[in-house]
Amino acid sequence: MSGAEQSGRAKRYTLWILAAVVGVVAIVFAWMVFAPGPTDFAGGRRVALTDYQGQDPTGAPPELKGASIVERGEYLTRAADCVVCHTPKDGAPFAGGVAFVLPFGTLYSTNITPDAETGIGNYSDAEFLDAVHKGVGRGKTRLYPAMPYASYTYMTDADALAIKAYLFSLKPVHASAPHNTLRFPFNQRGLMGVWSALFDSDKRFRPHAERGPEWNRGAYLVEALGHCGECHTPRNIFQALNTRKQFAGTVQAGWRAYNITPDRNSGLGAWSDADLVHYLSLGHADGHGTAAGPMGEVVDDSLSKLTPGDITAMVAYLRSVPAVATADLPQPNINPAPSSHAEGVAAKDLPGKAMYEGACASCHGWSGVSPVIPFATLTGARAVNDRTAINVAQVILSGARRHVAGDTADMPAFGAAYSDEEIAGLSNYVTARFGASPSQLSAATIAKLREESL
Repeated sequence: MSGAEQSGRAKRYTLWILAAVVGVVAIVFAWMVFAPGPTDFAGGRRVALTDYQGQDPTGAPPELKGASIVERGEYLTRAADCVVCHTPKDGAPFAGGVAFVLPFGTLYSTNITPDAETGIGNYSDAEFLDAVHKGVGRGKTRLYPAMPYASYTYMTDADALAIKAYLFSLKPVHASAPHNTLRFPFNQRGLMGVWSALFDSDKRFRPHAERGPEWNRGAYLVEALGHCGECHTPRNIFQALNTRKQFAGTVQAGWRAYNITPDRNSGLGAWSDADLVHYLSLGHADGHGTAAGPMGEVVDDSLSKLTPGDITAMVAYLRSVPAVATADLPQPNINPAPSSHAEGVAAKDLPGKAMYEGACASCHGWSGVSPVIPFATLTGARAVNDRTAINVAQVILSGARRHVAGDTADMPAFGAAYSDEEIAGLSNYVTARFGASPSQLSAATIAKLREESL
């Protein structure tokens, strides 16, 4: 074979390789962009709200049907959990400035009080709808999807405008958010237009004709208002929700949002309906643990304010989503450890045992079943049975508090009192003694968690 022929063959071979690579990239890109919608798994016909034969699953619940638009908007604002992301610690409600620490910089939430200069006081109805549904702020400013408009897009115009009516009834707060510190190219807001074109459907909720009002109400609460997938669904490389693993769990802001599919081992399959209702309403379920961190805030500021019927509807919907297994989450150990510190898997003097004895055992017990209050029981808790121990470490760092029916569980924060190495050792001891699989947290991991949860 001549040199020219060899050169030609090499060029053709290179072109074939390039074509194959481009083809694979195109397939992967299409696979991410054309992911199923959040309720596509249900199949059947979706119809316009006006054509649905059952009770309208959107809007405020029946208990508030006769209420004013501001009262209904207050309920819907609670359901949408706006206050958590727009209220800084020790700051005015809805005044913005909450920091979202991301891998590529820090993003701050905006002021959504009716202040004309620093808030949304000059927003028209159309501009407010554009922000909620399309991620386009006043003046055509593109919003980052930390504002979950890709989920809020399913909210009806009427509900979004009821929320606006409530927000506009509040006292204006003059407060400008700190400047974002995002690195290039993430600081280019124009790119969010491309992101929205790919991953924001800009479509309102349409009920499934073959499903009953309770299921459709639950779908609306979970997918549109509650935007549960924004924390509990993994994201693709473009930071859009990977709905093929809907509700399979992921890590957000330094906390692990766990699997909430019906998978029996790693999800909610082993929970009874009563357990799940109790957890969503109160932030605790016996034998399954107590909400803390972001989930604790969601319970306190949103879910605990919903009617029993709405909570039941959410449970009905979550029971119906496809089960997805999370490989690194074993079935929780539900058996208490021995009541003596000298017995059990972690009987020996592991790093962290002395700390547990001095700071933890009086409330949590050596068995993991609290002698003080059910909220402090560790046995069966998902966080303790998570071999990454992320949430165990976060609770030790920042503490936790629950107030239910007159009972208070107040776990103090130990982040300032103990070193990264000490907190890693304590976290590893807790998972070894009470969980299904011991963790191997390092001091470096604790240092990173401190940064992510600023």
